[in-house]
Amino acid sequence: MTHIQGVSVSLMLFCFVLNPLTFDLWAVDLVVQLSPALKTKPHVVDFGTVFTDHMLTVEWSVTEGWQAPFIRPLANLSLHPACSSLHYGIQLFEGFKVYRGDDSRLRLFRPMLNMSRMANSAKRACLPAFDQTELLECIRRLVEIDQDWVPRSDSASLYIRPTFISTEPSLGVKRPGRALLYVILCQAGSYFNSEADAISLWADPKYTRAWKGGTGDCKMGGNYGCSLFAQYEAGDYGCQQVLWLYGQDHQITEAGTMNIFLHWINQDGEEELATPPLDGIILPGITRRSILELTRKWGEFKVTERYLTMSQLCSALKQQQVKEMFGSGTACMICPIGHIVYLGEVYLEHCQFFLLIT
Repeated sequence: MTHIQGVSVSLMLFCFVLNPLTFDLWAVDLVVQLSPALKTKPHVVDFGTVFTDHMLTVEWSVTEGWQAPFIRPLANLSLHPACSSLHYGIQLFEGFKVYRGDDSRLRLFRPMLNMSRMANSAKRACLPAFDQTELLECIRRLVEIDQDWVPRSDSASLYIRPTFISTEPSLGVKRPGRALLYVILCQAGSYFNSEADAISLWADPKYTRAWKGGTGDCKMGGNYGCSLFAQYEAGDYGCQQVLWLYGQDHQITEAGTMNIFLHWINQDGEEELATPPLDGIILPGITRRSILELTRKWGEFKVTERYLTMSQLCSALKQQQVKEMFGSGTACMICPIGHIVYLGEVYLEHCQFFLLIT
C-alpha cells in the first residue's frame, strides 16, 4: 500500500508496452484550474446523480499525441455532431472507488487493475494507448482536490468514472484520429436504491449479453445500453436485473452489472465456491478477482472457475445443496441473490442466505 499526498493506492505490478506513436501522457504536465465556487455536498444521493466540483480531461490527436492533462471545474463537453463515438460507439469506461478509512485516510481499491482493464478495452476499440501509471497519478490528484466529497461512512464511497471516447469529427467507421479521456467523480451509496436485502434476477435464454469473439470482456458502453430492453422486461416479472444465459445448455454468465458466484455442494459432494470462467464473454471484474484470491487463501473449501448451467443450479436447489448465490462488482459490491425467475418458475426464494464475503 502506497500513500501519496493523502491518497493511498494498492499497487499491482504489470508490464505495458506503449505505442511509440502516442506521444506519452505525463502527470508532470498536469494543469490545475480550481473552481471559484464549490457546490454544497448532499447527505444522501442516488448513485451517479450528483458529481464533484472538478473533472480531469486529456485530449489526444494522431498528429500531436497526448496533450497536457487538465483538471478543471466540472462542465459540459462540446462535441462535433459527426463525432464517431456518437455514431459508431467508439468509446469505453471504467469504474472504481475511493474509501475513507477509520483513520480518515483515503484509499483507492486496486486501481492499477482498472487501468490495465481500461487499456485492454481501448486496444479493442482502436483508441490510443496511454501510460497507466501516469493516468492514475492524474486521477489521484483529482481525488485529492475533491477529497471532501469522500463520505465519512462505512456504507458509502466516492465513485471514479474514467471515460474514453473518440472525438473524430467525421463520418465513416475507421480508427479515430482524435480522442478524449476524461474522469468524473460522484458519491456512491446503494447501487440498486432498494431496502431489500437481496436482489431478484430474471433468466431467459431469448436474450444474450455477449458472445464468443465479441466485446463482452471489455467495458464498452454498448454492452450496457443494449441490455436495457431485457432489463425492463425483467421488471415485468418483478425482477431487478437480468441473469444472462449463453448457449443451448443455458450457461450462467453474468447478472446485470455483476459477476456471479455460487456457493454450493457440487455433484461430487464437495463444498465449492464457483464462478463462470473468463472465456471472452465475462467481464474480468476486480471484485471477482479479489474474492477468488481471498477465498483461495482461506483454504476452507474448493474455489473454482467453471461453467455453470441453469439445469445444474435447479437440480442443486431441489436437493438443497445451494448454500448461497451472490453477485459482485464495483458498484454493487457484494449482493446476495434472493430469487430467480427462470422459464416461468421461481427459484432460490426459500434459500437461507449468509454471506461468506463481507
